[in-house]
This record gives sequence, structure tokens and C-alpha cells, in this order.
Amino acid sequence: MIYELRTYTLIPGTQAEYLRLSRDIGRKIRGDRFGKLEGAWTTEFGTLNQYVHLWSFADLNERERLRGALAKDEGWTKEYLPQIRPMLLAQENKILYAVDGVPLTPPTGGGRHVYELRTYRTPVGKIPEWLGHLKAILPVREKYSKIVGLWTTDIAQLNQVVHLWAYNDLNHRAEVRAKVVQEPEWQAFLKKGYPLLAEMHSVILSPAETSPLA
Repeated sequence: MIYELRTYTLIPGTQAEYLRLSRDIGRKIRGDRFGKLEGAWTTEFGTLNQYVHLWSFADLNERERLRGALAKDEGWTKEYLPQIRPMLLAQENKILYAVDGVPLTPPTGGGRHVYELRTYRTPVGKIPEWLGHLKAILPVREKYSKIVGLWTTDIAQLNQVVHLWAYNDLNHRAEVRAKVVQEPEWQAFLKKGYPLLAEMHSVILSPAETSPLA
């Protein structure tokens, strides 16, 4: 299984119309016939005016085949793309592999959640070491909130770890992070983990209406 994380930066003021077109036209044409939509969000904090969507495919060959078929769909190429392309300032794409033992897991409980997408870059060759420390400490971290997904990059910017967390709301996120940092084992993890990181980025996401991860 591979995952494709796509981030589109929209012209300010066009987000509402883009989301409408995605819901009313794009999703109806594409559905899950050309790759499975796992989640779709808009950015709330971090870089604004972005639409982030996560897709899954059996492998790279299936992705290539399905995207080739989608490119031949006249509804997609003649009805949908001509309307959304003028709204796009930039597109970023990453191919991800899930970390062993950490499958994509929807948050528990009903209702909508607030998501945090964190992207860490390590120096070359340091990802296995950092992931080893993280996987060892996850039981401590998940006493407070469960991880939704954990991946490493395979295509695009390399040496990155991408992790997705869900919270009930922003207050819940603040409460969780305040409690976690008090854990002695977490503090020990940070001392080992920080020297292995070159960059850290975080964005807060709100689920789009079409998102399977609400």
C-alpha cells in the first residue's frame, strides 16, 4: 500500500468555490474508482488557503494505471479541471509508505475533529533511528491521544517523517500536549529525538465536507 499526499495552494478568496466544485463535481466523477480518498482538509493554522488530500493505492503501478484512466475521463478533463485550475497557485505531491505497525486509524468518537499534520526532516540516514525512538514511546504518547497515521516519504522531499494526529478541538490539543510534556519518558524521548531532526513543520487542518476522516 502506498499513500499520496497532495497539497494545493489556492488563490485567496477561492477556497469556498474550490470546495464546492470538489464536492459537487470532482468527487462525483472520481469517487474511489481512481484511488481511495482517505482524508481531505483545509488549513486552519500554518500556511493558509491550502487544500490537503490523502489518497491510497495498492502500489505505484496501480496509481499510474488509475491516474491514466482518470486522465481519459471527459467529465474530469473537460468539466472539472478547467474550473479548478485557475484557482491553483501551486501543487505539492508526496508518495508515502506507512511505518510498520502504525496503520492509518480513524479517530475514535463521533463528530468532527481537528487534525494536526506534522512533517519532520532528518539528516540523511537518520530516519530509522528517530522512528525507533518514536515507536518505543508511542504507548506513552497514545495515553493522551491516538496517532492517525505515520509515514515516511519515498518520492518528493526525502528523509521526511509525516504524522497525523486528531483532537476533539484546539483546546483538547493544548491539554494533551501540556500533559504529555510532563511525562518523564517523553522528556527522555525528546532529548534523544531532537538532535536527529533538521526541520519540523506543523499545520492545523479542518476536515472538508467530503473527507472520510471527519
